Amino acid sequence: MKPVRLLLIITSLFIFANNLSAQEKKTNLTTDEYNDALMTIRYYDRTMYYPGNSEDNPVYVHITISNEGSKTLHFKLADDRMFSVDFIAYTVKNNLLPMTSELVRKRTTNQTVYFRDISLEPGEEYSFVENVKEYLDIADPSIYYLEMRFYPELYKNKSLCISSNRLSLEIRPTPTAASSSFIPVEKKTVAVLQQEDISPDRVVEQTILARQKSLWDQFFLYLDVESLLKRNQAAMRKYNRVSADERNDMLRNFKAELMQERIDKDIVAVPVKYKIDTTNYSQTRGTVKVYQWFKNDTFLEKKRYTYYVQQKDGIWTIYDYVVENLGTE
Repeated sequence: MKPVRLLLIITSLFIFANNLSAQEKKTNLTTDEYNDALMTIRYYDRTMYYPGNSEDNPVYVHITISNEGSKTLHFKLADDRMFSVDFIAYTVKNNLLPMTSELVRKRTTNQTVYFRDISLEPGEEYSFVENVKEYLDIADPSIYYLEMRFYPELYKNKSLCISSNRLSLEIRPTPTAASSSFIPVEKKTVAVLQQEDISPDRVVEQTILARQKSLWDQFFLYLDVESLLKRNQAAMRKYNRVSADERNDMLRNFKAELMQERIDKDIVAVPVKYKIDTTNYSQTRGTVKVYQWFKNDTFLEKKRYTYYVQQKDGIWTIYDYVVENLGTE
């Protein structure tokens, strides 16, 4: 073989190796973008869990994505979280729980997946709540080990995922009417709910999520019920002239009427989906605009909510709101 031809072959191999190395580095870089993302899960509404019955006996998990690095973290989050997360549960014998038929149906149906781009600066975190029973078919009592996977580029690119910590999930035998040793617990929490120092958009989102899941204690957690009551001029005048005990009675009655959807129906309406549009706030006041869709018989009704928030002692609460009708879809 001539020296010139041999040199050309060696040069070509060198260039190919360099290109391959560059591609590998690019692939690794894409994966390494999420090395500083910390995914943690914990029980949001800890209670006694039984097989089946997703609505009456849900398994709510509080999910937090934290940026532990020094650069901005970018990811996508689907409006329908089934296209962003997976739950995996297995027994001590390593038997996996199957997915629910609803989850399988959604992921195998041709449809448009709506999502929003989330950016977390170093030290910031983002949280939301999901019901494990909407993802996994829990039919038998047992001890399970529960984990979660988050897809930062949505489920279509599930090869790229972030795994969470592991929780132990105890599913007890379903109590019967003749069983005196078991008392069913529905939507009760063993922990005292406390307000947290979270941003205005998260306050609004957690309030909407709580309403979607009919968790009234969580729904009222960040609502300034007194300010909402005073939106009605007659109620405000009466509230201002009665005693402290009578005011407490008025607030209790106001909350009861909200729960029965007798008054202020817009604030307690349950959207099938929502999308946070803009958030603007100063040190003490702010607004959060949210698009919300409500299911009617044959169409979706679209509205834009503007939530007015204020901060006191480091806690943001919703004290007022307005609603704009944006037509149907």
